Amino acid sequence: MENFPIFINIEQKHVTIFGGGDIALRKAILLIKARPILMVIAKEFSDEFMNFIIKNNVIFIQKSYEPSDISSQTLIIAATDDKKVNKSISKISQINRIPVNVVDQPDLCSFTMGSIVERDALVISISSGGKAPVLARMIRESLEITLPSYYSKLVNFAGSMRSLVQKKIKQIEKRREFWEYFFEDTLIQKIANSKKAFIPEDIDELVSRRLKKHDGEVYLVGAGPGDKDLLTLRALQLMQKCDVCIYDNLVSSDVLELVRRDADMIYAGKKRDQHTLEQSTINGLLIELALSGKRVLRLKGGDPFIFGRGGEEIEGLMEQGISFQVVPGISAANGVSSYSGIPLTHRDHAQSCLFLTGHFKDGVIDFDWPKLIVEKQTLVIYMGLLSLKEVKTNLIKYGMNKGMPVAVIQSGTTHNQKVVIGELRNISSKVNQARLKSPALIIIGSVVSLRKGLSWFG
Repeated sequence: MENFPIFINIEQKHVTIFGGGDIALRKAILLIKARPILMVIAKEFSDEFMNFIIKNNVIFIQKSYEPSDISSQTLIIAATDDKKVNKSISKISQINRIPVNVVDQPDLCSFTMGSIVERDALVISISSGGKAPVLARMIRESLEITLPSYYSKLVNFAGSMRSLVQKKIKQIEKRREFWEYFFEDTLIQKIANSKKAFIPEDIDELVSRRLKKHDGEVYLVGAGPGDKDLLTLRALQLMQKCDVCIYDNLVSSDVLELVRRDADMIYAGKKRDQHTLEQSTINGLLIELALSGKRVLRLKGGDPFIFGRGGEEIEGLMEQGISFQVVPGISAANGVSSYSGIPLTHRDHAQSCLFLTGHFKDGVIDFDWPKLIVEKQTLVIYMGLLSLKEVKTNLIKYGMNKGMPVAVIQSGTTHNQKVVIGELRNISSKVNQARLKSPALIIIGSVVSLRKGLSWFG
C-alpha cells in the first residue's frame, strides 16, 4: 500500500481551490458537501462555475495566484491550467505543511482524492494512487449501481439510535451482535425502502428481536435465463447475504459463482423426470432451514413465478409464518428471444403471445390445441424439446400452416447458445440434425422470420 487511506473533517475549515475551469468546479462540487469555508482563486471563472459560486455562497477572488495566497488553510487544491503555477502551489503548501492535491499530477500531491460513492454519511473512496484514475472511476460506477439508495436513510437512523442502543444493551458483545444483525433485519429493510420514518418504537422491537433467536428468512430469486449480466441488482444483493443456497438445474454456473462464497450449496436437480429432490422435499427443506435461523436463497432459472413453482414453495412458508422475499428475474422467454433476435410481438406479425410448458406431471401434453391456432399470435413453449414432434403434429392437425416459422434455441443468452430455424413441417428433423439438447425454448410464429435482420448475439 503506497498511500494510507484517511478521511478528514473539513466542516467550517478553510479550504482553497486554485482554478476556475471545469476541473476546479468538479472538485468544488465534491468539497462543498463536507461544508468547509470554501475559497476559490482564479483569473477567470467559467459561467457554470460562477453560477455555482453564487448559489453556494462560495468566497471567490478573481486574480492571479501569488505565493502569499497560501497561509493557514486546512486543504488546498491546485487545478489551474498552468503547470508552473500548480508546481509552485504544491511546493509552498508542503513547506507550510498544508495537504495539497494537484489535479492529474500525482507526483506533486501530498494527498489524492479518490472516486467517491456517497450514501449521505456513508462514504466510500476508491483510489489507485493516481496510477489508474479511470479504473477507479469504473469501480465507483459499479458500486453506485450495487449499493441500495436506502442506505442513506439507514445510516442516519443507525447514528441517531446509538445512544439508545447503549442504554438498552449494556454488554459490549451483545451490542456488537445487535449491530451485526441490524443492517440485515427484514423490518429495517422494509422501513428503509418505504416512506415511513423510523421511530423509537422500532428500536424496541429490534432489540427484542435480536435478544431472541435470530429469525430465518427465504429469498425466492429469479436467476434469469443464463447470462449473469442479466441478474437484477436485488438478486445480486441477496445472493451475497444468504447462508444456504438451494438451486435448480437451469441456473447457470456463471450465476452460481456470484453466490456468497461460504454459503452452503444444495442442488435441487429439477430435470425432466429426474429430480434430485422432490418438490415436497424442497418445500420442507426451505421451512426447516428458515426455522433454524438460516437465510435461505432459493435460486431458480428465469423467473420464479413463470413455470418455476414459486407459488407452491411460498404457500408452505406462509403456513409456517416464515418471512420471505420474492425477486423477479428475466424470464427465459424474454431473455432468450431477445438474444436470438426474435421479438415476441410485432405490429405486422403478432399482437399476442402465449407462454406454454411442455412439461406435465403425467408426461402427457394436453393443450387445448384449437385455441392455439390464432392469427398473429406467438407461441413460446418452455421445456418442450422432447415433445417437439408431438407439438408439431397436433398444430398441423388442428389447422396451423405447415410453413409457419419455428425457432428452437438451446442454452439461450449464454456462450453455448445455439439457434435452429425451420418451418413447422421440418423443424423436428432440423433439431435432430443439429443435436440440440435441453434446456431449449421453442418459439412458433411469423415473428421468427424477423431473426434474419435482427440477429445480434449468435
